[in-house]
Amino acid sequence: MEFRYLGNSGLKVSEITYGNWLTHGSQVENDTATRCVRAALDTGISSFDTADVYANTVAERVLGDALRGERRESLEIFTKVFGPTGPKGHNDTGLSRKHILESINGSLTRLQTDYVDLYQAHRYDVETPLDETMQAFADVVRQGKALYIGVSEWNAEQLRAGHALARELGIQLVSNQPQYSMLWRVIDAEVVPASVELGVSQIVWSPVAQGVLTGKYLPGAAPLAGSRATDAKGGADMISRWMSDEVLTAVQKLRPIADDLGLTMAQLSLAWVLANPNVASAIMGASRPEQVADNVKAAGVKLDAGVLAAIDEVTRDLAEFDPRKTTSPQTRQA
Repeated sequence: MEFRYLGNSGLKVSEITYGNWLTHGSQVENDTATRCVRAALDTGISSFDTADVYANTVAERVLGDALRGERRESLEIFTKVFGPTGPKGHNDTGLSRKHILESINGSLTRLQTDYVDLYQAHRYDVETPLDETMQAFADVVRQGKALYIGVSEWNAEQLRAGHALARELGIQLVSNQPQYSMLWRVIDAEVVPASVELGVSQIVWSPVAQGVLTGKYLPGAAPLAGSRATDAKGGADMISRWMSDEVLTAVQKLRPIADDLGLTMAQLSLAWVLANPNVASAIMGASRPEQVADNVKAAGVKLDAGVLAAIDEVTRDLAEFDPRKTTSPQTRQA
């Protein structure tokens, strides 16, 4: 495993982060989830990402159980706040002071830790004044419940405003967590340049485009039963944008590139996002321990300019680049 600094901070994170969205507490049994976490630790992964909204708080609890007994100082634990949790009442969502201060306490209890290394605004809250949100985050940091602050899916303008307030309050906003892959490049035009300017890193999710970039979905063939493309609760709606024969045919053209490098297509996809110097870590999920051991081999892989150009030739015309697709909900949904 290799490690990178998170933003302009002194915190290092593993190039591969283990994330438990859509898996822990929902798709996989708890004992399998624990074995996946143990496999991640065995490969040298030290960074773990979750959120209170995942499986309505259950994912945090499963991760806390799986990490019990580990040396806390050797881990970087990330969680998030925004989405509706609990009974999903009128104050059980958003980035109000009330929801943030109550949510961090619940997250720490479920994760069985006194603090998280990174506390992230899961989306931008258009219904709460930004200064209220950032003041609440500052209080969380000063209380010792979080070491650093991050955000997720904020656009360049929102990042600049949040970062400026964080500096005024004396806290560090060090990261953004966007979707990013060969097929989804909406952060390239505006978010990445702003982040470089501000000293903010990306911790990217869905680097294999919900599994499409693994090459397991073939043009003209129905997806395998039990795969994400057939699971209405496990991301089928998100993956549908890439399930056309045009995209799936292009993805198969990546296979010889991966083969020439001795990589799987998933490893190639992870290495591609890590080739962006503004990316500190790529989030990898797993439903089986073997997936962890296989995909983590992307850490440390360096893709040269020729390989990057060959990948771009295959995917560029099919990729989404529109920076306006970096969006947060316009209203809260409880």
